[in-house]
Amino acid sequence: MRLPDRRSHRGADPRDAEAFGESSRPALSSAVRDLSWLLTRGYAPTSSLKLVGDRWGLTERQRMAVRRSACADDDRDRRAAGRAERAELAGGILWVDGFNVLTTVESHLGGGVVLRCRDGTYRDLAGVHGTYRRVFETTPALRAIGERLAELGVAEVRWLFDRPVSNSGRIAGLVRDLAAEQGLSWSVELVNNPDRVLADSVDIVATADSVILDAGPRWFNLARDVVESLGDVGRVIDMSGD
Repeated sequence: MRLPDRRSHRGADPRDAEAFGESSRPALSSAVRDLSWLLTRGYAPTSSLKLVGDRWGLTERQRMAVRRSACADDDRDRRAAGRAERAELAGGILWVDGFNVLTTVESHLGGGVVLRCRDGTYRDLAGVHGTYRRVFETTPALRAIGERLAELGVAEVRWLFDRPVSNSGRIAGLVRDLAAEQGLSWSVELVNNPDRVLADSVDIVATADSVILDAGPRWFNLARDVVESLGDVGRVIDMSGD
């Protein structure tokens, strides 16, 4: 029987101090380099990750981090070419991949691990797997995102959340309420497949989702920008493999 999720914070996992501590960093960096090398040469991701994880004796959580951090050279270069700079946001429309951006900022505020990945994005290890639970960090994260978007001069923000995810309606309502409270030019939509909508957007999108990035829209590194603006309140782990 699956127990209900009663977490009140998007914070660190008890295993993370050991899994991502200083003594583990060399193996993690080497694993990212090895996996990226294999992906660049067309090897299958699943079997490549097993090979690399076994070689470096990684735990399942470390393997997840390595998989999220690594990418093939051509994917890295393509994503870099499509990345928008801060100045491009002023006066424009920004589409936001809601759960993707929000959980990363929540994780950072909660002291959880945030990964600095090979393609320059910041990704978390929390993820959303069919359900989303509001935590203590949710409202502060939304406020931090709103403040940063205002500083960047974004004229209009369009949030997209996955309709099939449990509690997506509640977080959409929270975003709408915050926007009304602060007079923000935000709209919120629940859609069955945000990836498809964002991949086809003619406006800049905010996401670190590799599927969307590889589809080629102009994108902005919003989660990383917000995390860096907040300063050293969490644990950003360099998983770039450099």
